Amino acid sequence: MEDSQIVELYWARDEEAIRHTADRYGAYCYAIAYNILSVREDSEECVNDTYLDAWNSMPPHRPGILSAFLGKITRRIAIDRWRESHAQKRGGGEMALALDELSECIAAPNDISREVETAEVAAQVQRFLGTLPDLERRVFVRRYWHMESIAALAERFGCGQSRIKSMLHRTRLKLQKHLREVDLI
Repeated sequence: MEDSQIVELYWARDEEAIRHTADRYGAYCYAIAYNILSVREDSEECVNDTYLDAWNSMPPHRPGILSAFLGKITRRIAIDRWRESHAQKRGGGEMALALDELSECIAAPNDISREVETAEVAAQVQRFLGTLPDLERRVFVRRYWHMESIAALAERFGCGQSRIKSMLHRTRLKLQKHLREVDLI
């Protein structure tokens, strides 16, 4: 079933929308949640919460790209769950590593003065990503959006882990320079 047909099912309040969403995007949403949480049960719950959130969001929202819409919901839910479980301690896993890597480029989420600039930072990161060569952009997005491990990235893109680490390091430095140039850090 096409995405537009699935969205129409949501708008018609037809419960088949959930089944078709699960068939088409269940594994995708699970991968996003698992890369953040590293716990099967929590990841499965996030995926189910994604379906509920999508059900409650459509209508009024009519997503143009259903995969991105669902991915964004899943990521938000998984990050919220990760924050809840790590409120008192700094845990391991890809989420903590990825956040540590980006900390020199983007202010901490608890910095209230920076929260005001969140939309501008997001727009500048989007612009920055548009300037990157395809491979660098894909590696960067898979690491910091999908929270994939270095090993998984190396396997996905057919190169060594040291190359991935170097590429990410250089890209973070470029991002930091870009954000400085536009006075966001």
